[in-house]
Amino acid sequence: MKKHLLSAVFAGLLLVGCNASKTGGEKSTNDLATLNPIETTLDLTKVIDDKAPVTINPGRFTAETVTYRLPRVVQGTYSVSDFGKYIDDFKALDYQGNELAVEKTDTNTWTISNATNLDVITYNVNDTFDMEVQGGIGGDVPFSPAGTNIESTNFVLNLHGFIGYFDALKNAQYTLDVVSPKSMVKTSALQESGSKMSADGMSVTTSYAAPRYFDITDNPMFYGALDVEEFQVGDIKIVLSVYSPNKVHSAEKIKAVMEKMMQAQKTYLGDVNTTPRYDIYLYLSEGKPESPKGFGALEHHTSTVVVLPESMPDEALAESMIDVVSHEFFHIVTPLSVHSEDVHYFDYNQPTFSKHLWMYEGVTEYFATLFQVDQGLVSDDEFYTKIMGKIKSAAGMNDSMSFTEMSENVLDAPYAPQYYNVYLKGALIGMCIDIIMREESNGTRGILSLMKELSLKYGKNKPFEDDKLIAEITEMTYPSVGEFLNTHVVGGTPINYNDFFAKAGLKLTEAKVKTNYLQNDGVLIFAPDMATMSIPFSEAVKNNSFWAENGVLPGDIIKTIDGKALTMANAQQMLTEVFMWKPGREVDVRLDRNGKEIVVKTTLTQSYTTGSSLAVDPNATPKQNALREAWLRG
Repeated sequence: MKKHLLSAVFAGLLLVGCNASKTGGEKSTNDLATLNPIETTLDLTKVIDDKAPVTINPGRFTAETVTYRLPRVVQGTYSVSDFGKYIDDFKALDYQGNELAVEKTDTNTWTISNATNLDVITYNVNDTFDMEVQGGIGGDVPFSPAGTNIESTNFVLNLHGFIGYFDALKNAQYTLDVVSPKSMVKTSALQESGSKMSADGMSVTTSYAAPRYFDITDNPMFYGALDVEEFQVGDIKIVLSVYSPNKVHSAEKIKAVMEKMMQAQKTYLGDVNTTPRYDIYLYLSEGKPESPKGFGALEHHTSTVVVLPESMPDEALAESMIDVVSHEFFHIVTPLSVHSEDVHYFDYNQPTFSKHLWMYEGVTEYFATLFQVDQGLVSDDEFYTKIMGKIKSAAGMNDSMSFTEMSENVLDAPYAPQYYNVYLKGALIGMCIDIIMREESNGTRGILSLMKELSLKYGKNKPFEDDKLIAEITEMTYPSVGEFLNTHVVGGTPINYNDFFAKAGLKLTEAKVKTNYLQNDGVLIFAPDMATMSIPFSEAVKNNSFWAENGVLPGDIIKTIDGKALTMANAQQMLTEVFMWKPGREVDVRLDRNGKEIVVKTTLTQSYTTGSSLAVDPNATPKQNALREAWLRG
């Protein structure tokens, strides 16, 4: 998952059997339903009040009582989603159409009595996008890329929000029929097994197959007024599906950016090749009250769901897509290939979590940053700026907390608020390991070679034992790598990054540095006031050259940006846009200063602040320079 910057700020991305038999003789097993696929139907032509009807036909049970669940937690989110909250009108029907007794035992669980007579389950699913107030991870509503959208022109079908599982049948096959209007475009990596037009020619039923419940949760779908483009990256077909409600952005324009970036990713990865197809689903939020507000992405084995603001200009959207999708695509290495038993045998109701988020999210984020300089997409200085940005942002987190302990307890206090550090310090952990391995191997090995070796040893169908990973990595690499992991990842000793930069002939310098219009060298210049539900500038604004030169003072409250009122409800989207501002843009910002309106109406100039930057040490030795070159360009 990749969470967009402002989301972080304001939070705190085949086998098809016959139809299920309704008859059966005596069986030695307790559950005849295990012998047949679970038949599911999702009807998008019968949506009422943003509720989509679902029918589940599990086959015949021999047990008197069965339990049906919607996921409490889904993989990749590291937060409680409680998809059962969005289920209405739950009914269990016998073969005569009569209702059976059902007890809802908790938010996500229904227990059905007289289950030997159970024919089908029916219920309606609500739209989670409509219910988002602020967005982000860890709130009352699922993070947008993991949520559901049900509207006349678009359906975001994260199937874990629509289809549940029976306790005893998570490994049973599923068949899924999706009924949709004929005019709708559809995309999904889930295996399609056929389609049928309705008698009146107005709708189409498309049939899909999934070997087990995991494949239901791992294969989202996009239906609606979509713009779709395809391109090839090595042996992988990339399918880009874009929903831009006001047609502001096109798949064709985004394709050009994605193709260049993903070709570079594939070149960087080399022979890593885990899927013949990869889907990118991009939902562009139009900023209405019912629009999604949690910007970022959620990875799957063969796809990613991305949610970003539609109001982004082309350049800003391209930049965000590079940032977000590069991260998600690198997840094909870890955890989608290299992962623990906690991931492989995931419990959607009472999950346990791996100790190694430093690898799953951190190393992934590091790859997403490093490959850009390796492949010449950014300059060395731009790469150093990205690394320094992570160091400065991580400084606001708990630097003495055990990373493995935080990972293992990521849903609970005091660890949950530290989750975003997996993208910051987690990436820096990956960087340090990379530099250590380059030093130990005279530049011939790095963390990418380690991950490839782990992929060969394990892979998507063979998990590792969580408690043994660090010892295995140490054995596969060098004692110094194990010492680093045990000291700074298992242990809580803060990392002195200067020691690692020095190995690569780099040093920190204090100087005037470029910054954006939200931060000073990684530090926010706003201080949201929840008591007054306002967003005033903090003392830090005095050190941001653009705002200071335009007369802005600490305590000035932002009222409107380019004519649109700024509220806590829309702050994430609007400030995301501010984060993407570039010099040369015309802006109109209205402030409140003790009841007096202050107007900043001008053309953006580059903003500067005083901060630290990373630069080549002019006294670096040839050995240090060689290590840096091996680190940056393999």
